[in-house]
Amino acid sequence: MALAVYALGSVAATHARDGDASPQAMQAVDMASPLVGTAPLDRQALIGNAPPPGEPLYSGMTSPGASLPHGSTEATPVNLNVDLSYPAGVGMSYYYPNPTMIGFTGGGSTYGGQASPMIMPVVGDWTVPPDYAQSTYDKASEKALPGYYAIDLATFHTKVELTATRRSSLMRFTFPASDRSHVVINLRRSGGDVEVVDDHTIRGVTTGGHPERDSDGSWFVAEFSRPFAGFGTFRANHDHAGYGIGDADVEQDRRAVSGSYAGAYVTFDTKAGEQVLVKIAHGHSADEAEQRLRDEQPGWDFERVHAKAREAWAQLFDRVEVTGGTPKQRMLFYSTLYHAFASPRLLARKGEHFTGADGKAQVASYDHYGPVPFWDTGRNQIVLLMLLEPEVVQDIMRSELDRARERGYMDTSFHGDHASLMYDGAWQRGIPFDYAVAYTYLRKNATDPRGPRGYLAEYMKNGWISDIVPQGNPSPPYAGGKAGVATTLEYAWDDHALADIARRLGKTDEAQMFLHRAANYRHVFDPSTGFMRGKTADGKWIAPFDPGEPYYNFMMKEASGWSTLWLVPHDVQGLIDLLGGRAAFNAKLDAFFSTPYTAKGICRDCTGLIGEYVQGNQPDQQAAYLYAWSGQPWKTQALVRRILAELYGSDASGYGYPGMDDQGSTSSWYVLSAMGFYPVDPSSSDYILGSPVFDRVRLRMGNGKALEIVARNNSARNKYIQSATLNGKPWGKPWFSHADIVHGATLVLTMGPVPNKAWGADPADAPPSMSADGR
Repeated sequence: MALAVYALGSVAATHARDGDASPQAMQAVDMASPLVGTAPLDRQALIGNAPPPGEPLYSGMTSPGASLPHGSTEATPVNLNVDLSYPAGVGMSYYYPNPTMIGFTGGGSTYGGQASPMIMPVVGDWTVPPDYAQSTYDKASEKALPGYYAIDLATFHTKVELTATRRSSLMRFTFPASDRSHVVINLRRSGGDVEVVDDHTIRGVTTGGHPERDSDGSWFVAEFSRPFAGFGTFRANHDHAGYGIGDADVEQDRRAVSGSYAGAYVTFDTKAGEQVLVKIAHGHSADEAEQRLRDEQPGWDFERVHAKAREAWAQLFDRVEVTGGTPKQRMLFYSTLYHAFASPRLLARKGEHFTGADGKAQVASYDHYGPVPFWDTGRNQIVLLMLLEPEVVQDIMRSELDRARERGYMDTSFHGDHASLMYDGAWQRGIPFDYAVAYTYLRKNATDPRGPRGYLAEYMKNGWISDIVPQGNPSPPYAGGKAGVATTLEYAWDDHALADIARRLGKTDEAQMFLHRAANYRHVFDPSTGFMRGKTADGKWIAPFDPGEPYYNFMMKEASGWSTLWLVPHDVQGLIDLLGGRAAFNAKLDAFFSTPYTAKGICRDCTGLIGEYVQGNQPDQQAAYLYAWSGQPWKTQALVRRILAELYGSDASGYGYPGMDDQGSTSSWYVLSAMGFYPVDPSSSDYILGSPVFDRVRLRMGNGKALEIVARNNSARNKYIQSATLNGKPWGKPWFSHADIVHGATLVLTMGPVPNKAWGADPADAPPSMSADGR
C-alpha cells in the first residue's frame, strides 16, 4: 500500500516540480493535466460515509483522453469494464487508482465508458470481450496533456499514444518485435455488425441498445497505416450454457460478423519499435464516417494532428493569464479550465451535415452544439463561456432553440428547468439573440403540464410540490420520490428568470405572474425547524424530519435538508428574512459549515465535505458565497480558500475531485473561484467576490476587453480583502456586475492575514436580491 501511495503521489509531484523549475518558460497549455479529476479524495474527514460497500468512491469521473475544446469525439483510455458492471452507478471510462488497462476508444457517449468500438493492442494471446485482454501499466509512464495521452502497456511491452481532431481520433501503437502483434477492435454488449473491408480498413455499426442517441452516429470506420498480415472476426455467444470453450465465436479469415461484442482482430509482424497507426471516425453512415476521416485526417502525421490539438487548447488558455500562486495551483487552474470545456459538444460547423432531434439530416446554418446539461453546468460553466466565448453561447442558444422547435419544448436536463437561467443571463450580459422567440418555448415549459416540468400542475395549483412518504427508510439507496422540496425551489428560481425575460419583452402581466411564482420557495420553508421541508399532499409537514439525512429524490434532490436550504439564489435576502435576519442567517450558515456530517444513508454524490457542506454535488455549491448578502464576506473569503485547497487535488495523487465533474461544473467552480469571483445566480449579471489564489489574473473577454484582478500582498495566509479599488476608485461592495467590467476593468484587492470585518458589511453594499428589490 505504501508503494502504491508513493506511485500515485509521484506523478503530481513531478508535474509540480516541472512547473516550479521554470514557470515563466511554461505555456499555460503545458501546465494543464487532464488527469486532474480522475482520482477520488482520500481523507476520510472529507469523504463522509461514502461509498456504499462494494463500490469505488466517486472521483470527478473526468477523462484524461485527447480531445479539442467542445470536441464531439475523444480518444480515451479505458480501465473500467462497464460491460460487466457499473461500479459507481455511472458508465465512466477511467478511474485513476485502477491498475490495468482494457482498451481505448475513439468516440461515443459523454462519459466514455460505453463508447464504441473498443480498441486494444495485444501482443500474444488475446481473449474475446467482455473478458478483455488486460495489461498492467506503469503510472510513471502515463502522460496526459491537452490533446494528447500516452501510456506504456507493461504486459504487452507496447506504447499507446492518442490524439484527436474535432470528429476523429488517431492512435499510435509502438510494438515490440513479434509476429503476433494484434489490434483487437469490438463493439460493446449491445452488439451490431463488423466487417473487415480490405487489408487496412474495418467498419461497423451498432444496432442494439439505443444507437440513435449517440450524436456521433452509430457507424464507425477505422483505417490502419499498414496492411494486416492476418485477420479474423469474433462475437460473444450468449446462447452457450455455462462457461468455457464455446462461449465465443472466433473465425480466422472471416470478414463479417454480427452479434454481441462483434469485432475483428488484425495481426502484424513487427520489429522492435515499429509503429501501427489507427484513425477512427463515427457517422450516421459508413460514408459519412469515411468523409470525416478524409476531411480531418487525410494522412498519417501523428505529430501534426497532436500539434494542432495542442494549439487549439493553447489559444483558449491564453485568454486567461495567471501569475503568482503555487505550481500546484496553476496546474489545477488550467486543468480545471480544460475540463470546463468538456461541454456542450460542437456537433457541426456551419455548412456541415448533422442529424437533428427528429432523426433527419440537416445542414448547419451556424455552429451547432449538443444539449447543455443545465442542472450541472448551467449554474457556472455557462457564465464562464459568456465571459470567454459569447459567440459560442449565442450558437448554443440557437441550438437549444432549434431543438425546442423540433420537440415543442425547451430542453430541461435532469432536474429543474434551467434553460431560462442561460437565456436571462445572456440577455443581461448583452449577448444578441431573438429572446422573444426563445421566451415562447420557455414560457410553454413553465405553463404546459404536458411538458417537461414534472408535477407542474401541482406546482401551479398549490405553489409547491408534495412527496409521498415511502415505507421503510427513504435515505439512500432508496431513490424514489418527487424531490418535491428541491423541485419547488428550482422552479421558483427558473420562474424568477422568466419574470425578468417577460419584463424585458414588455409582457407585464406575465412578468408579475412569474414573479409571484418566484416566491414559491417560501411555501416549503418550515419555521419550526428552520429548514426547507417536504409536505404530503394534504399540506402537512413530513415527519420524522432529519435535515442531516440525504435523499436522492425524497423531498430533496441528491442532497440533505442542510444542503437544500440554500437553494434560493435569486432571493438570498428573502431567505435571510425567513431565517430571522442577518445574525440568525449567519449563525445558520456557520452551523452548516461546522455541523459534523453524520448521515445514516450513504449518498454516493455527497462527498467533498466541510461540515454539512457538500462540494461534490450541485445543490449547495453557491453556499460559501452567501455571506456577501449577510454582511460577513470575510467568511466567504476564508471558506473559498479552504475549499480550493482541501477539496481539489489534496489526495496522494494530486488529481482528486470532491465528486462528479458533471461535464465541467465542478471544474468551473474551481476556475471561477480561483480567479476570485463566482456567479451565485447565473441568470443575473452579478459576480460575488471571494478570495483569488493568484497575484494577478488577466481574463481576455470575448469582446476583446480585459478584466484584470490584482491581489496585492497575496499569500496563503493573506486571504482576507482589506480594501479594493475598481478602475482606480474605492470599491466597498463584495460583488460587481457585468456592466462594471464589460468595457474592460482593473479590480485591485489589497489582502491581509486578518479579516477586515467592515469591508462589504453595510446592508447597502449587499448584492441585489428579489426581496431587496421590493418584489
